[in-house]
Amino acid sequence: MHNNSNFRYDALIDIAQNLSVQDDFEEMLRLVTRTVAELLQAEKTLIMMINPRTGETIKTIISQGDEQGDRKSHTLHTSISGWIIKNELPLISKDVRSDSRFRPDVFKDIEVKSVMCVHLRNENIVFGTLSVFRKANTSDFKNADLSFLEKIAIIVSPYLRNMQKIEHYFKPQMPKEAIIRKYQAHGLLGKSKRFVELLHAIEAAAKADVRVLLEGKSGTGKELVAKAIHNCSERAEEKLIAVDCGTIPEHLIGSEFFGHVKGAFTGATAHRKGLFEEADKGTLFIDEIANLPMDLQVNLLRVLQEGEIRPLGSNASRKVNVRIIAASSVSLKELVEKNKFREDLFYRLMVYPIHVPSLDERPEDIPLLTEHFIKKYSTEQNKQVENFNEGLIELLKHRSWTGNIRELENFVERLITLAPKNRKIIDMDLLPREFRNELQDLKNIKKKVQKIKSLTEILSDHEKQLLRQTLLDCNWNQSSAANALGIDESTLRYKMKKYKISKS
Repeated sequence: MHNNSNFRYDALIDIAQNLSVQDDFEEMLRLVTRTVAELLQAEKTLIMMINPRTGETIKTIISQGDEQGDRKSHTLHTSISGWIIKNELPLISKDVRSDSRFRPDVFKDIEVKSVMCVHLRNENIVFGTLSVFRKANTSDFKNADLSFLEKIAIIVSPYLRNMQKIEHYFKPQMPKEAIIRKYQAHGLLGKSKRFVELLHAIEAAAKADVRVLLEGKSGTGKELVAKAIHNCSERAEEKLIAVDCGTIPEHLIGSEFFGHVKGAFTGATAHRKGLFEEADKGTLFIDEIANLPMDLQVNLLRVLQEGEIRPLGSNASRKVNVRIIAASSVSLKELVEKNKFREDLFYRLMVYPIHVPSLDERPEDIPLLTEHFIKKYSTEQNKQVENFNEGLIELLKHRSWTGNIRELENFVERLITLAPKNRKIIDMDLLPREFRNELQDLKNIKKKVQKIKSLTEILSDHEKQLLRQTLLDCNWNQSSAANALGIDESTLRYKMKKYKISKS
């Protein structure tokens, strides 16, 4: 955790500034949890809210970090939130597993150790909670951390108390067709849940004229995301300048970014504008920023703080108004921990963080992307290909794409190139040998899957196990078990009879 009090003050200002320009409630929630997780180095951050219509039930609205969603985790989250709502006090626990405020051994098997939880309160009405968790192998939260979390909650609460929007989370979600159509025009294709979440993040970032940090594996389309943010922002009429820090020789990066005056170094025969001046009033997309040398990181930090640059060889500074969108295919946070990237620069860049999902995180989008690339390369190569064989599409959906969208695109282009002039459907005969082997492995796996129980059988087994375990946890008290499961006692007794569950 960054201990500088000025930094924490700046972080609070950044949060308020970001939320003040948002009108997308889901993006507000995502922004708060992601930012809190980063600022407090929490393994998990979540927001739970009270049903505004009934005031009786509480539900996890959004979480960031460890995605474990089992019953023990749910018990932990609801117990923590329930305690602070009941006692009207914030909570900090160095080791929640042995905390006397909770029933002995109720959290004994969880990985979480240190916990903090504060109220989300507006006009003196508590409408939810904000919780952060750290695992046993990390440091404990301190009282100063709790004070900081309370300040964050005070700032974010007015933005998050929207009864109509909160009620939405207690109802089925509506489709996202409008935002999907909008960003198809910007070359962003997909319909999966993870992809739609990305689109909402892009939409929200476009409305906020703040720095954005894109993190995602190589080939996921981060430059396309940066272009979409710029083209949908108020700076759309100005330039978008892109630079890849991994492709510029280290001794030239300073001149490339900040420019130089005549005679600044051997070969500098004339004044040259740098990228910051070129992008003035527009957007500068800095790809693979992890490759930026340490001395240049200092210079970039100065630009972000002061809003001015000094060309190499010049004694005069020049004001610039540039929006920065940075991107990295490796975790900058991990590089900070290894002292390979400046911590202060990391937090300056991480005003609006966006995770760009890999293709393995959104396999449902592979057929749509494949169809797009087929049309593109069939047209370019004057071929007749309309689609791939169904079995081939299955292979594409189930294999791991380490190179992500870029690798998928190259694969499609390769098969279009191999296809005869008048071929409309590409079959297995055009597959390179290594892909034929993958396809055979996939067929073998599918044969095994067919022997597995049906979905109905799997769900029934899970329900039976859940009922039995809940009854055991409640010492076979049917009233307590029904309450824990959120069902009527009569329903519980019916299911016990159905599954032949008894104490004996």
